[in-house]
Amino acid sequence: QVQVVESGGGLVQAGGSVTLSCQVSGLTFSSSDVAWHRQALGKEREFVAKIRSSGRKTYNEASDNDMKDRFTISRDNAKNTVFLQMTNLKPEDTAVYYCKVDEFTASTGLVSTHWGQGTQVTVSS
Repeated sequence: QVQVVESGGGLVQAGGSVTLSCQVSGLTFSSSDVAWHRQALGKEREFVAKIRSSGRKTYNEASDNDMKDRFTISRDNAKNTVFLQMTNLKPEDTAVYYCKVDEFTASTGLVSTHWGQGTQVTVSS
């Protein structure tokens, strides 16, 4: 059974930093792509960052935010964990942060997607 568990959220002051963790079990982690998404109250879920099994990273580069300049995604395959380091946090970063895992099965060519339950990050002004 695949489990995706986020942790590290909480209350932080504007300008502060926090590192989220996404621990995965029940699948071959090293061959999975992992992404972070977030959803603020009353808004749609949005992509934050992704790290592929190759280590390649992509970030939300929309012109209305600067997440790519403040957030860093990384992974530790030995610990089956992906991290999202967030710095210079702003009140608009307040959201539930979700971890999304895309599991590739080589024998079938199929991709299975697994979501965690999310972790709340609240940034106070």
